[in-house]
Amino acid sequence: MGIGFCFRCLHQQTMEKKVILLTGASSGIGFETAEMLAAQGHVVYGAARSVDKMESLKAYGVKPLKLDVTDEASVTAAVEAVIQAEGRIDVLVNNAGYGSYGAIEDVPIEEARRQFDVNVFGLASITRKVLPYMRSQHRGTIVNVSSMGGRFTTYFGAWYHATKYALEALSDALRMEVKPFGIRVAIIEPGGIKTPWGAIAADHLEESARGGAYEQRAQKAADGLRRHYSGHLMSPPRKIARAISRAANARRPRTRYVSGFGARPFFLIHAVLPTRWFDFLMRHLY
Repeated sequence: MGIGFCFRCLHQQTMEKKVILLTGASSGIGFETAEMLAAQGHVVYGAARSVDKMESLKAYGVKPLKLDVTDEASVTAAVEAVIQAEGRIDVLVNNAGYGSYGAIEDVPIEEARRQFDVNVFGLASITRKVLPYMRSQHRGTIVNVSSMGGRFTTYFGAWYHATKYALEALSDALRMEVKPFGIRVAIIEPGGIKTPWGAIAADHLEESARGGAYEQRAQKAADGLRRHYSGHLMSPPRKIARAISRAANARRPRTRYVSGFGARPFFLIHAVLPTRWFDFLMRHLY
């Protein structure tokens, strides 16, 4: 009888077991990532506002944790719960976020602030709580889930893209600041992913434009968003989960991981096309 050799099994056996805190774990990319990292043998705390939606993750060994990144007390309690139970946090995956589309003139400033609160300030809040523990360990990895929309802007997506541009800048600055303490920072830049994101963005776009000057154009753009995100071209969330897994497991992760439908082609098109040509493309994409 021949002797088989499983490189994947060997990799899993020799992989360093890490304590991982992952936000936005109740659905989509976060749910798939929590399941994948737990299957690799890591201690994974999946955090989200809706703990009930993470119940099925328990079967994979994920530990559900209630967390609202916009609530300072909730952030403090979540981080302290992990530290009390495990004594350390090796990897923080900042995945929580959402997309809200609408013309700048139409979207209430309160909604714009809420999107920044979740996508930028909430991420910064939990990062600040985790950093002292990583500094004391003189090691750690922070993985921030951005978007291909952190490098170019689509039609009616001003506030969403503003948050992702800010996240890119924050991550780049953070990477330089924490490097002397042995802490690594990686950015994940997903392309088009088959999740409810497109439908949610389309709903917000329709609602914000109703009865206003942008209503007709916004309706066409919303219809296009739904059509694209319900089609077969979008990548599955698991593809992005694999990119996050690579960053979380790497001794020296890359600064950026680009993955998912359309990301690389659009980066290239944005780099080579004159700005007005790219604007034209974005206005007519959907």
